[in-house]
Amino acid sequence: MLFKMKKLVIFAFCLLFAGLVPAGAATRGSETIPRPAAVELRTENFRLDRAVGIRCISEGLDNEASYLREQLAENNSADRDGRLRTCRRVELSIDGKIPSEGYVLELHPRKITVRGGSAAGVFYGIQTLLQEMQDGGVLPYGRIEDAPRYAWRGYMLDEARHFSGAARVKLLLDQMARFKMNRFHWHLTDEQGWRIEIKGYPRLATVGGTGCHSNPDTPAQYYTQEEIRDIVAYAAARHIEIIPEIDMPGHATASNRAYPEYSGGGTEQHPDFTFNVGKEETYAFLTDVLREISALFPSEWLHLGGDEVAYGSDAWKRDPHVQALMAREGLTTVKQAERYFMRRMADSVRMLGKTLVGWDELLDLGLDPQRSLIMWWRHDKPDCLRRSLDGAYTTILCPRKPLYFDFVQHADHKWGRIWDGFCPLEDVYAFPDAWFEGWGMTPERSAHILGIQANVWSELMHTAERVDFMTFPRLCALSEAVWSQPDVKDYGDFMRRMEAVFASFDRLGIYYFDPRNPGHHPEPAGPEIIKRQPPKMDFRD
Repeated sequence: MLFKMKKLVIFAFCLLFAGLVPAGAATRGSETIPRPAAVELRTENFRLDRAVGIRCISEGLDNEASYLREQLAENNSADRDGRLRTCRRVELSIDGKIPSEGYVLELHPRKITVRGGSAAGVFYGIQTLLQEMQDGGVLPYGRIEDAPRYAWRGYMLDEARHFSGAARVKLLLDQMARFKMNRFHWHLTDEQGWRIEIKGYPRLATVGGTGCHSNPDTPAQYYTQEEIRDIVAYAAARHIEIIPEIDMPGHATASNRAYPEYSGGGTEQHPDFTFNVGKEETYAFLTDVLREISALFPSEWLHLGGDEVAYGSDAWKRDPHVQALMAREGLTTVKQAERYFMRRMADSVRMLGKTLVGWDELLDLGLDPQRSLIMWWRHDKPDCLRRSLDGAYTTILCPRKPLYFDFVQHADHKWGRIWDGFCPLEDVYAFPDAWFEGWGMTPERSAHILGIQANVWSELMHTAERVDFMTFPRLCALSEAVWSQPDVKDYGDFMRRMEAVFASFDRLGIYYFDPRNPGHHPEPAGPEIIKRQPPKMDFRD
């Protein structure tokens, strides 16, 4: 009920300001991505003085003031026109009448004010201020009022297949903040690698962290707990919540490489793919792991995957521990054993004070909708989306098409997935409204959509260039799709505003795809896959 009320408030806010039309001929549009709800800007300019004072009118905005001060020091370096009137003061404040993540930005030489419904709203107003500012601190006169369409504006990075490292993650977080994205879903474990230190089970990182998708001989790559804390704090300062994912009971090969006593087996193609759901020791082991994960990530959400278990669960038919479990609990199929496992791990998540997140396979579990969040990813199964929404599950839209950024984005690209088409920039921008009618979306169903997320699966992203190329500029299009109301979206104007963004990417060394000139950054080749015969690791009794 609270979530619905918040959405209504935000909607009302946007309707209120959608009618603001700049008066007179001496006006211009906004340069901001995502496009704001209401813009009233004049063509006359003034300059933000280098020695600007930043004043916090409300308490609790020191972080935002520090961020703005740092950004101005980096970006306000050149004086273009000394004749412009000069502003020397920026005031930051919280206004309870504004939606939580909304803001009002007023630009005038006497002072610049940024009012937000919360510290996050102030932060987003600062992002708009920075995007509207030209070289030398030049700004237009005017006013911008804004609030997001969706509460969850997400980006997922898979580091299990290929490890990116802290510097690259922080760069991505910086760009997420710039475009007002607020959820970083971190896929840290899978078949190819385990990427986070667990003190109670050190071999998870030192042994499970060896190898990657393209080379099984890569030395162990993982984050220490101290590095995790640093990145979590870095994200929090940018109002980004990090949601960790520890995949189970499938995609467990890296963990089983380190602790084979918990393996439930797999197939020749996916060896030791599953955890052993028939051993009590497995539940104790995974709960211990989740306890450490929970302590590292303050987010209320904890993602347990729960997908594609069938890739390896046939082995359970021959495992004595699983068969004993099935006999004891009256289970007749391995699918039922999978559901038994996930329900128990959901209990562990609740015991840790977290809310369970999983892929749309979790719909089969009959979990409490009030304690679960579903990520709908199978675009070819819209019935799963409808089941989730009709079951009153809080739902994130992240369908493969158009939101899997491992899909290619141009007809000439070769490195990436192509399945019944691909995911061009235009489709990302048009999401989700172009699909709503086909999905049978109704206001009642839409009320359960918390937000939207793009997923970056890294099997073919072994370098920073590959991650950049597949992420940008689609992340920019996504930010507008998830933030801006449909009636203010305009793809042509989006591409106009992207001109300044592309220039900034060049300065930052981001290797983006340029739809204006596809040859500007040629598509970087994917990895050469080195395969080794996997060792036999069947340590089951």
